[in-house]
Amino acid sequence: MGIGEAQHLSDLRIVLMGYRAAGKSSTGNSILGREEFDLKRSAQCVRRHGGVADRHITVIEAPGWWRNYTVEDSPELLKQEIVLSVSLCPPGPHAVLLIIRVDTSFKEINQKSVQGHLDLLGERVWSHTIVLFTCGDSLLDTSIEQHTESEGQDLQSLLDKCGNRYHVLNNQNRSGHTQINELLDKIEETVAQNNGSHFEINRKFLKEIKERRRAEEERAEERMKRIKKRKDKHQITDE
Repeated sequence: MGIGEAQHLSDLRIVLMGYRAAGKSSTGNSILGREEFDLKRSAQCVRRHGGVADRHITVIEAPGWWRNYTVEDSPELLKQEIVLSVSLCPPGPHAVLLIIRVDTSFKEINQKSVQGHLDLLGERVWSHTIVLFTCGDSLLDTSIEQHTESEGQDLQSLLDKCGNRYHVLNNQNRSGHTQINELLDKIEETVAQNNGSHFEINRKFLKEIKERRRAEEERAEERMKRIKKRKDKHQITDE
C-alpha cells in the first residue's frame, strides 16, 4: 500500500468541536446510529463508544463556546475542557470534526472564534481537522461548493486551514448509512494524509493543564469544606 493511501481502520477515535448549538450531540448520535449523546448542553466532555461499519468508534464531544465569542472571551474551564478532550481517547484522535451549521451565515467574528479555540490545541491540529457542516437539508438544491463560495472569504480561509477537508451531514435523516460511511472514509483519508498517524497534543502542555485543573478542583473542595463548616457552626449556635 502506497504512502498516503487510505486503509480501513478497525478502531477510530473522533473528537467533536464547535460552538454551542452547532449540532455536536446530534452528529455524535448520527455517527453511532443511536441516541448516545444528550442534546442538553454539558460543561464537560462526554465520551461514547459504538460499533459502526465494522469499526469500533470512540466519540468525544467537547463543550461548545458561544458562537460570537473570541477565545479570550471564553472562561478558563471551557478552554481547559477543549484541551483535555483530545486526551480522552488515548493515544489521540484520528480526526477532529469541526461542526458548523450550514444554515447560518459565517462571518469574520465566527472565523476568529473557531480558529482561536482550535488553536488551543496547537498548530498541528489543523492537519487532522475536517469541517463538518450540519443541517445539510437546508441547502436544498444548492451544492456545498456554491454555498461556501457565496459565504465569502471568512469561511473559505477556514476551509483552507483544514486542507479543504469538509463533509455535509443531514442529522434529520439517519435512515441511510451512506453519509456516515462517506464521513468515516474521509477520516481514514485524513489519517492517510498524515502518514497513518493520529493527532497527539504536546504532552508537557497537557500536563500543565491537568495540574492547573487539579489545583482548581482542590481549591473548590476547600471552599466547600469551609462553607459546610460555617453552616454546621451556625446550626449548633441556633440550637
